[in-house]
Parts: sequence; structure tokens; C-alpha cells
Amino acid sequence: MARLRSFALAVALAPGALVACALDLAPTTETAPEPSAPAPKVTADTSNDAAPPPRADAEADAGEPCVPGRQATDVGPRAETFSLDVRGQKAFVHDAGKTAGYFHTFDALTVGGGEPHKVHVLLPRKYGESCARYPLVVMNDGHTAFWPGGLANKTFGMAEALADAYARGALREVVVVAVEPVSRNREYTHAPWLTGEACCGAKAYAAWLADGLVPFVDAAYRTQASRDQRFVLGSSHGGLSALYVAGKRPDVFGGAIAMSASLWAGLDDRVSGTRGGPLATSALLSEIGPGLSSATRPKVYLDWGLYREGGTHNTVTEELATTRGRELAGLLVTPAYGYRDGRDLFTVEDPRGEHDETSWGRRLAGALERVVGK
Repeated sequence: MARLRSFALAVALAPGALVACALDLAPTTETAPEPSAPAPKVTADTSNDAAPPPRADAEADAGEPCVPGRQATDVGPRAETFSLDVRGQKAFVHDAGKTAGYFHTFDALTVGGGEPHKVHVLLPRKYGESCARYPLVVMNDGHTAFWPGGLANKTFGMAEALADAYARGALREVVVVAVEPVSRNREYTHAPWLTGEACCGAKAYAAWLADGLVPFVDAAYRTQASRDQRFVLGSSHGGLSALYVAGKRPDVFGGAIAMSASLWAGLDDRVSGTRGGPLATSALLSEIGPGLSSATRPKVYLDWGLYREGGTHNTVTEELATTRGRELAGLLVTPAYGYRDGRDLFTVEDPRGEHDETSWGRRLAGALERVVGK
């Protein structure tokens, strides 16, 4: 098993003056997850229901104390998929045999006035047996979170990463809400990044997550409804989005996990190789810099891979993610932002990391352990 190495980060503060920031990066022990079965086709099964599917309302709505099993969302999975009304939205409850939990899948979750999104909610295996409340992890690119998908037909293996971390006692149990994009290029970017490609919907997407999705989830499920118990994660464009969302809305999200993030978008031309200006004066930091430098700044996890063979996704895209990731890490530890290595900033270089879900999945448990914690 490969070990993620420590490295020293040099931050330029003034001409001729450098500060070395040593990062103590714990090794990951998890291996890349085996590809799991595709998400099951979900169809309503109400053969055991004498009445319409139950409606899920949080106990706080009625001002009553929690009673295990009283909420409609406390109902556990059955042998067959069945439908559930969750605050007026149809979910399908299904068990894919994941040790870390079971699923509520919304084929068209429509909240906050935004576009319908397919959303997978992973609940801890014993969710309905107690009144415990859980940290919330919102995940971009939900179509590759648990099952193979996307252009490479690979998966993060989120459920397997969680099971590994839980078994080692390294991570609290969490509720994961994995959101499939409607248009990832549009939703995840803040500026034009490639001629002819959709862009610039990052602000609207951040508002939808913060003001639409999160209030719905907090009302329907037993989450710990505070900013320091909410986290957003993603990779590539999804990693750029995770950082943008947390930086734009630190009042809602207390941490961002940005893996191989497309921090180059809006700056560097991936096709011609032309490099743009510095991140410090970029459109990205003009939008999220105030949040990243505020008293309620979110924790930030950044990583990138160093493997440079196998195609342009490694030789170009991951190289750009590496260059801009190091640059951002250097900026965040300056007095202008005030981040501290190992406390609210975590940076990992993966010597065998590629620009793909297999590599991100291998680092996922470690990222969650750093940002979410025990």
C-alpha cells in the first residue's frame, strides 16, 4: 500500500522572504474500493402498505421529544425497494448491501425553487433505532459516489471508505447526501473555462445547496443542524465547487474537501497550455476570499496526484490541479487568510494519484477523518 508523503510548502510573503510550512500527512491505509454493483432500478412497492406512503416530518416541527422509530424516515429498508413520502418529495428506500448504511434515493428532488436533482441519501445502518443526530456531508458528482459512472465509469466507493473509517474508529457516522449534477460544467464553475462549454452557475448552485437542499435535509432527517457539522466535498470541477460553496456560504458549511480541484478554471487554458494570472487576484478569490478570510472560515482540505502518465487527464488536468492547489495552499497560510496547517488546512500530495475516482476514493477516508473527525 502506498503512503502519502509529507512535504514542505514554501510560501512567498515578500521578495526574498520564504516561510516553510511543514505538513505532517498521515498515511492512508485504505485500498481502492472494488467496483460495486450499479444502483438498483427502483420502483414503488406498496404491497405491504394499507395506506399511502408515510410522510416524514422532523420531531422538531411538532415540538415533541424524539422517540426512536417515530419519524417516517426512521423506517428501515425491506427486501424490496419501496417508496416513501419525505416532506412531499418521493424517495425510494433501498438496501444495496453496504456496511455503512442504506439509501433513500430521490429521482427528482425539487426544493428551494431550483431544478430537480437526483439525490442519494446514505443513512447509517442503525439510523432508525435511536435519536442520534449526525454530521451532514454533501457530495458533488453523486452519480459516481457509490456506483461506477461518469466518463471513466468509475466510483469513489464512498460507502466502502466510510465502512473502513468506521471500523477503525477514525470517523463519526455521518449522513451523506450525494447530489447528481444537472449540468456539472455549468453548476460547478464560476467563470468561463473552455470555449463552447457551459459555465458560470456556481453562485446559483451554492445558493440552492445552502438555502434549498440543506433546510430540506435538516427538516426531514436527524442531522446536526449547525455549520460546524456540515461539510461539502467533490473532485475536479466538483472539488472547485466544494471550495466555492463553503467559501461563499461559510454560514452554512463548516468545511470543504476539494480533491484535485479545478482551481485553474477561468485562469489557465487547458488546450493551449497558456497560463493565466495569479490566484490571489483571480475571479475565484474575489468571490470566495471574504468567506475564506472571515472569522467563520471553513476548514479546507486540498489534495492532488503526482502520477503523470496515461493521458491528458494526468499530464495536463492533474498537473494544473497540482500547480494551482499548491498556490492556494500557500495563500491560505498567509496573514491575509490566517489558516493553520493541520488545524483548519489539510494538504495531501499522492505520489501515485491520478485524475480519477479510484485515486480520490483511495484518499477519501483520510480526507473525511481530517475534516469531519471522530
